[in-house]
Amino acid sequence: MRTENTGRPAGAELEDRVAQFAARAISVCEALPERTGAAHLRDQLFRSATSVAANYAEASVPESRKDFAHKIGVALKELVESRMWLRIIALKQYVEPRTLAKLLAEADELVRIFNASVKTARQRLADEKA
Repeated sequence: MRTENTGRPAGAELEDRVAQFAARAISVCEALPERTGAAHLRDQLFRSATSVAANYAEASVPESRKDFAHKIGVALKELVESRMWLRIIALKQYVEPRTLAKLLAEADELVRIFNASVKTARQRLADEKA
């Protein structure tokens, strides 16, 4: 399925956004100081943020509706986790909180989008069973 206004595959814009989110999170990881606490946050944020993109990419080629719902659900969980690591990094002021503001806002917006997708996917699964 293609969108009418861009000719790009449906979901390509969201795929770009989650890839950009992961790339920006990696930049935050690279800016963290060399301390024990920051190292733990770096590892956790790196894993969760890149997992969002990977799971969304897998969801774009699902084996079934159930598989799609599962992968989108995992992506949502990883996104919520990433948002928490970013909040902790901001609270610890390992990175200037203003620097993280746009990334946190993007995380919030992506959480809303993914929540809606999960809700819709689960509703469609329930409707299939009915």
